[in-house]
Amino acid sequence: MSHRTLALMAATAAGVIYGINHTIAKGLMPEVIEPHGFILLRVVGAAVAFWVLSLLGPKERLERKDWGLLLLCAFFGMSLNMTSFFKGLALSTPINSSVVITIVPVILLVLGRLFLKERFAWQKTLGIFLGLAGALGLILLEVPRQLNAPNIPLGNFYFVLNALSYSIYLIIVKPLTTKYHVLTLMRYFFSVAVLINLPLGYQEFVQVAWTSLSLMVIGQLAFVVLGTTVMTYLFNIYALKHLSPATIGAFIYLQPVVATVVALWVGADQLTPLRVVTALMIFIGVYLSSQKRKSPKPRTIED
Repeated sequence: MSHRTLALMAATAAGVIYGINHTIAKGLMPEVIEPHGFILLRVVGAAVAFWVLSLLGPKERLERKDWGLLLLCAFFGMSLNMTSFFKGLALSTPINSSVVITIVPVILLVLGRLFLKERFAWQKTLGIFLGLAGALGLILLEVPRQLNAPNIPLGNFYFVLNALSYSIYLIIVKPLTTKYHVLTLMRYFFSVAVLINLPLGYQEFVQVAWTSLSLMVIGQLAFVVLGTTVMTYLFNIYALKHLSPATIGAFIYLQPVVATVVALWVGADQLTPLRVVTALMIFIGVYLSSQKRKSPKPRTIED
């Protein structure tokens, strides 16, 4: 099996796990654990797991010149990204979180224009406006609250911040993936993330009644730590070795499908006309913005 095929399978698996996570993580907050405490649990668990797994990988050390980029990756990918997602999920709904995250390919396109000077065709420009309009519609027009979602518009804003942070992470981590082993990067990333998130999450972490948690809750926490954190970051960083950030971003479309099915199945969320319309705007916008520009056909003598 080729490396590209394995990378596509890894990206698919990560998308499915993320889709399930929207509902599972929502069900744990805030009754079981608060957002910052949850993030600290994730990064500590992932750091321990990757240090153990790295014993199976090559013995690598980061060059001094790469530490600055590593710190940025840890901040955008394992701190701001997780913080904005969990804060948003505590305030909004699983379906909204999975829909808003699909603007990542649009954000990647805009960042490519800003930093790589890529040109926009008209359909890309239209796609960007449609995608952003859909996201803004969820933030400004969504009902202010529903059961277990005390401030949906603010939560949706956090989801946009999550998408922006994740997009930046995908772009800046790419050079490191071609230079170091996956396990080496994840070990360093999450070790730094522990230091970043410890001051924010320690108080909420120690407030959890750990000894009274049921086996089901422990299993759900383990899924978020080992599945949504360890496995998805491992899958995505492996996929980035063989695929472009834009290709990885396309697999985000799996999340709203999986998240909606799971959320409706367990009764954790509901569809509304506004969510359907804004989701269509975002999906169409992402589709238009991701279309490759066709090269003009060469003229012939008959032309």
